Amino acid sequence: MNQIVIEDLRSERVSLRQWNVKTGQHWCLIGTTGSGKSHLARLLEKPEEVPCTFQRFHRPDSCLCVGLEAQQAQLEAELYDDDTDVLGRIDYGHSGLELLQQSGADGGAIQELVGRFKIENLLGKGFRMLSSGETRKLLIARALLGKPDLLILDEPFEGLDAASMQLLGSFLADLKDQQPLLMLVSQLQDIQDWQTHIGVLHKGRLLAQGRKEQVLQDDAIRALFHFDSESLPELPPPLNAPATFDPLVLLDNSRVVYDNVIQFQNVNWVVRPGEHTIISGPNGAGKSTLLQLISGDHPQCFHNGMTVFGYVRGSGESIWDIKKHLGLVSGALHQDYRVPGNALAVVVSGLHDSIGLYGPVSEREKQLAHQWLVFLGLEEKAQTTFRDLSWGEQRLVLIARALIKQPPLLLLDETTLALDDQNRFMILACLERIAGLGISTMIFVSHRQDEHLELFKHHLLFEPDGNAALFTVTSH
Repeated sequence: MNQIVIEDLRSERVSLRQWNVKTGQHWCLIGTTGSGKSHLARLLEKPEEVPCTFQRFHRPDSCLCVGLEAQQAQLEAELYDDDTDVLGRIDYGHSGLELLQQSGADGGAIQELVGRFKIENLLGKGFRMLSSGETRKLLIARALLGKPDLLILDEPFEGLDAASMQLLGSFLADLKDQQPLLMLVSQLQDIQDWQTHIGVLHKGRLLAQGRKEQVLQDDAIRALFHFDSESLPELPPPLNAPATFDPLVLLDNSRVVYDNVIQFQNVNWVVRPGEHTIISGPNGAGKSTLLQLISGDHPQCFHNGMTVFGYVRGSGESIWDIKKHLGLVSGALHQDYRVPGNALAVVVSGLHDSIGLYGPVSEREKQLAHQWLVFLGLEEKAQTTFRDLSWGEQRLVLIARALIKQPPLLLLDETTLALDDQNRFMILACLERIAGLGISTMIFVSHRQDEHLELFKHHLLFEPDGNAALFTVTSH
């Protein structure tokens, strides 16, 4: 019996001549950045909302997709329901347990899944307190409890720490014969051993499909996901000479506490120019929070033993005194960039430290932003509205926004999220080039072992310790 039958389908971003998925087959669609795989997922989930034409189109009655767009939609729903003003305290949104209960599953089923997926610690936390990886776990769990006829997992491993990646992979392997699954990924390493069939999407077309072993033997297919570092062009020049600071960041017994729950404490850390640092550790330990303290985007950055670019935080400096020396890529920035504007405008906004543009822009600034889009292979997307880009293309634009200033400090939080292997390794090569220039110092958060580049001479490792997180800094 066929689960999915598609013939001669055409939509805004995808054209499929023929694709059949049969019961008993375990499919993974791997796509290049901007290939249209998330668009295809939306079409399968809610075909009535995606204009298209087709000769044949059959899919299971109930399809549910969990991915980066679903996380964004849930966050916006939580912000819409924010009752902070009414409650007289910060409303962190629905708790993990409340989100799971939205599936309609009974308490026994919820507790069984919570135990198997090891997310007990998320049940009492509000959605907006959770890290990107933690929200991903909850949304996948809620979808599984709903038992759709087909569950579509779009980039399920993005944002998860190494232990959670392994746990989810094992969990899905055990589940595959009970719950029909379709997985969409951008990286070859995310293809699972238990998957039997692969489809390869590129520029909206299904270039190859069939048994996994046969498709992966095709050199032309593997070349789509390979990057030759020697092909990296010269970086666009900086607009202005950056300021110099030593140290860049100083933390003296800093900590973060939520409602008497300590996320981390006793943080003593100095970042000096040229001391590029990679940060790793489990989901929810405080990696993104630490970067938000430095950038000034966390309310507890003031009077917390922090000195950034020579400013003792809380001594009268403005947020713009900090941001003008920073370049930032993060999940929070990606989620918050909801204002109108095209790709070129988003890149230019990095020179103005704003989300959106609210003043005049010089021709020189526009030219530099265009150079960065050319550098990243997005010149044809310059006039495309930011929210009309694929998630991976949006990420590339935000990377260009951070790099355009070539500032003294780059805060890069899971920078390569949702990028295919070719673009991911292109960005890593770009960072190596930037390090060689000696202009910008990088603090880089990653869960991927192959992103631990030689340029990172310091490794900050978060480790859970009871109710808080400890970290150690090692050098090599």
